[in-house]
Amino acid sequence: MFGGKATDGSGEEVEAAAPDSGRVLWAYLIVQVSVFAGLAWKYEFFLLADQVYHRLPLSDPFFPAWLQSADVIRWTYLGSLTAIILGVVGMLPWIRMLCASAQVGCLAIMLLHQGSHNDMTFATSLWASIWVFWFATGMDRDEPADLLRRGAFLGRAIASMILLGGAVGKWTAEYWSGEVFYDIYFRERDFWVFNYLRESYDAETLRGIATWYSRKVIVVETLFGFGLWLLPPKWAAAAGVTIFFSIAFFSNNLLYSVLLSMIGLSAVGFFVPKTMDDTSTRGTG
Repeated sequence: MFGGKATDGSGEEVEAAAPDSGRVLWAYLIVQVSVFAGLAWKYEFFLLADQVYHRLPLSDPFFPAWLQSADVIRWTYLGSLTAIILGVVGMLPWIRMLCASAQVGCLAIMLLHQGSHNDMTFATSLWASIWVFWFATGMDRDEPADLLRRGAFLGRAIASMILLGGAVGKWTAEYWSGEVFYDIYFRERDFWVFNYLRESYDAETLRGIATWYSRKVIVVETLFGFGLWLLPPKWAAAAGVTIFFSIAFFSNNLLYSVLLSMIGLSAVGFFVPKTMDDTSTRGTG
């Protein structure tokens, strides 16, 4: 995929880089770096949780013994980070695919483990890692432009699913009224947006702002959950990066651990060659 045969001035064959092969590599690297950054973002929290799990073991009979083990959760977390590093440094195709499969396996265990199954960090990271595995299998085989087009489509389809999942959970009267967001964020959350609003507005006005803030979140997540995958690659990339970044920027810095992988995955659309972007808005591969 990354090259072909050409002739130099002496008539001898030389290796020529395939058009857009650099874009393929950059797309792969950006998604991998974003997944790594998301997993490492809450490193201090995970370190503290690891210490607690080892000192005060929890036991839920719903989970098999190995999915209750504090050692399993420790080594699968570290294993996922190691797999990403080796997959980025080891540029041979078989190394990329092997590391991507290990990455998916570790994160799948994290998503099932008693101590981490309820952390969305591992859900979004797993979906992005599944994309990485699929993409890695085609990097040395498929045409770069076609791989990027299909990769961008798959990326925005995953992003749409994540947004729609978030929206569905908010289709309740409590969220629509703003009650949930008011209690979680507006009442006491120590974050720059909510600190400013509390200092600037009285309680009644703040309650109204919470209502419209909540409704805006519901509408945006619903509309783009249903429609992001239908947009042209670069439009979808700009929308996805903006939405996922703004969710954390205006809500809670810890959310970057959940959303950085989605930001990286959305950014793949920026690498789709212009001719492909102009002639195809969907592209299912």
